[in-house]
Amino acid sequence: MRLMKIALLTLFLAGLIGCRGGDKTVARDEILSRGQQQEAGDTDELIISKFSEDSDLGGWEVEDDVVMGGLSRGRFSINEEGNAVFSGDISLENNGGFSSVQYYFDPIDVARYTTALLRVRGDGKRYQFLVESERNDRHYYVYEFQTNGEWQIVEIPLAEMYPVYRGDRLDIPNFPGETIAQVRLFITGEKPDSFRIEIEKIWLK
Repeated sequence: MRLMKIALLTLFLAGLIGCRGGDKTVARDEILSRGQQQEAGDTDELIISKFSEDSDLGGWEVEDDVVMGGLSRGRFSINEEGNAVFSGDISLENNGGFSSVQYYFDPIDVARYTTALLRVRGDGKRYQFLVESERNDRHYYVYEFQTNGEWQIVEIPLAEMYPVYRGDRLDIPNFPGETIAQVRLFITGEKPDSFRIEIEKIWLK
């Protein structure tokens, strides 16, 4: 728990350093817009990302403890099956211990949705799914899930995502379910280790 708090604090500080460059926002927004138009249609689902062999990952950024002097290394790529793969190595050197991959976009209205879903194949480790409600929010909403080594659909009740600021859980309501401006996958480690999670799709319903 202490390591998670340190990692989330580091993540928050890293965000203040300048990982939200304005030039990249347009590309991210365009990618999200195309995904919504192609996949959402008139259904009750909203696609955040559905990966394929032709996916442009320019809207995604790996952010790990390197920004604060740590030695963990994360990578994000598309494999031969057309799925995204978030993988790397966690190091505890220099007070490190986390890696993440994030996707920012202009806030989208999610009031009609109650659940975030991820179709993933992990490595048996625990990961966290984080969202921001607004681009300038100073806290995240977090949900932790366990992978099992097989393909699985992780269902995340949006109302159960709790607020975290500088590694501490806040005494304010959970995610309000109004807008989302960022999604992120996040992993911490209690010991040096490698990690790998394959992602086919992230969506809301």
